[in-house]
Amino acid sequence: MKVVLLAGGFGSRITEESQFRPKPMVELGGYPILWHIMKEYSYYGFNDFVICAGYKQNMIKEWFRDYFLRQSDVTFDFTSGEEVVMTHRNRCEKWRVTVVDTGLDTMTGGRIGRIREYVGGEPFMMTYGDGVCDVDINDLLAFHRSHGKIATLTAVRLGQQKGVLDIGEDSSVRSFREKKLSDGALINAGYMVLEPRIFDYIDGDSCVFEQGPLSALAADGELMSYHHDGFWQCMDNVREKEILEQLIAAGRAPWMKWETAK
Repeated sequence: MKVVLLAGGFGSRITEESQFRPKPMVELGGYPILWHIMKEYSYYGFNDFVICAGYKQNMIKEWFRDYFLRQSDVTFDFTSGEEVVMTHRNRCEKWRVTVVDTGLDTMTGGRIGRIREYVGGEPFMMTYGDGVCDVDINDLLAFHRSHGKIATLTAVRLGQQKGVLDIGEDSSVRSFREKKLSDGALINAGYMVLEPRIFDYIDGDSCVFEQGPLSALAADGELMSYHHDGFWQCMDNVREKEILEQLIAAGRAPWMKWETAK
C-alpha cells in the first residue's frame, strides 16, 4: 500500500526556516521531518511513498537523489583517470520514493488529485508532512478495513495552550490549574486511510481537502475517525520545532519507534 505525503505548502507560519527550504525539509535531529514521518510508516512495513511537492520541490528531489550516498561509506577512485564510485556499508532504507510536482499554489485536495495516476485504483494512506505521531499504523489500517467506508482519519485531542480558569458570575477567579489533555477538542491529525473513491470528491487544484471533500464525506456517512490517545505534535512554528528537538535530544521521542527497536 502506498503512502501519500503532502509536502507542497509554503510553511508561512515557520518562515524562519521555510524561507530557505520546504517546511517538510526542516530538520529535526539532523534529518527532515519528512524523513521522520517516512520512518514511522517504514517501521510498520510501508515503504512505497508518493510525495506531493510544490514549493521549492527541487530541494526534495535533490535530497532523495543524494540520500543513498549520504547513507553509505563511499570510495571515490580517480587512479584510472576516470571517476569510479564505490559504496560500502549502505544504511539506506529499502524505500521507493516518487516525488511529484503538484504545483506551487495548488491546495491540499488538488495535490491529492494530481497524484491519482501514481496510486492507481488501490487504497492508500495519506498524511501531512509537518507532524509526527506514535499511532499504530497497523491498528489504524485494521480499523479502516473493518468499517468499509471511504475515509478514515486519525483524531487526537488538542490540549489547551494556557492555564484553565474557573470564573464565577462576579468575574472572580475561583480556581486555577494547568491545562489537561482532556480540556482540548478532538482534531484531525492526518494519518488517514483512503479508498480510491476519494478522487470523486476532489474537484481541481483549488480544492481544499479539509473543507469540501472531508465535509462531503462526513455528510455522506463515509468518514470515520480512529481515536489516538498517544503522542502527536505538528511543527507549525519554531516553538513546536524546539519541542520536538528537545524530545529527540533527551531520547524521549515517542514517534521514533525504530530507535527503540534496535
